[in-house]
Amino acid sequence: MTAPRPTLTPAGATVKQAATGSLIGLALGDALGFPTEFSDVPRILATHGPWRGMRLPAPAIVTDDTQMTLAVARGIRTAMDRGLLDAARLTRPLREEFTAWYHDPENNRAPGRTCLDACHLLDDERRPWQEASVIGSKGCGANMRVAPVGLVPGLGREQRAGAAQLQAALTHGHPTALAASDLTAHAVHLLARGTEPMGLVGLLRSYAYENRGRYPERWLGNLWTYSHDPTPQAFIARGWDECLRALDRLARALRTADPETDPCLTTGDGWIAEEALTTALQCFLLFPEEPVTALRRAACTRGDSDSIAALTGAFAGAHLGAGAWPKQWSERIEYRSDLMSLGALWDS
Repeated sequence: MTAPRPTLTPAGATVKQAATGSLIGLALGDALGFPTEFSDVPRILATHGPWRGMRLPAPAIVTDDTQMTLAVARGIRTAMDRGLLDAARLTRPLREEFTAWYHDPENNRAPGRTCLDACHLLDDERRPWQEASVIGSKGCGANMRVAPVGLVPGLGREQRAGAAQLQAALTHGHPTALAASDLTAHAVHLLARGTEPMGLVGLLRSYAYENRGRYPERWLGNLWTYSHDPTPQAFIARGWDECLRALDRLARALRTADPETDPCLTTGDGWIAEEALTTALQCFLLFPEEPVTALRRAACTRGDSDSIAALTGAFAGAHLGAGAWPKQWSERIEYRSDLMSLGALWDS
């Protein structure tokens, strides 16, 4: 399936609507991968048929990936309503959104243990958030929800990187979770601004090298002291180095990738943050102009299929815009109204 034509304004100019496209794509990938998570590829094929024909479930129910993406998005919106985005303005709204999600009866979509444990501790307002963060966890819960950070217009690079790492750190304190979240938001930002997909991996590698020794103290405070690292620079470098190795694996995989082979075999199963990033990128880059095919490839994987497909959808939607998604899919995704409202805010 090729990408639909972008929307035209009355004057004939194209309107990409990258934020709407990315948020809707994330939710669609999440819903498509929800039924296939925890299954291997032969079982998925036996249940759902050939992967290129996978259908969006009815109803199109999402998981905690979309729920927490909305929490991050609302937290950013609240913070920016109060002024310039910085750590002081963002921390409280994120904390409130995460704990509201923790108590929500709709939080019954197989949420990750790290998110649950950290949000339980965040619920105690007297506790510094750094004490709630699970310092040893680099699960993909850190970056499956970070796409909104890459979609907000008008942020400087330091703001975008700091916000991406902070939203991860509230639950997942491992340096690789922080670096992978930063890279994920940066990838979404680049694609939304028109970066060509084939140059994306190289740009991400350069970004990782550039930031390898930068610990964003204004955003993370003393988080690094909860680790065994001797300095904040040593702490954060561990994360960037792991992400660089993952990006190297992705670059090698793309040179010989077979679209009919499970991407998890070369870039990992996606349960951890750097693998969720690179396996989702592989699915997107295999089909950069065929967004629905990319989602289907991501959902038919042996690993964390909903998170891989959610990030694939975020990348594809940022690249192609709201017109990427079939109307009959986008109109029935759960939380559509919330996703559309936030997308419209950041597309304007």
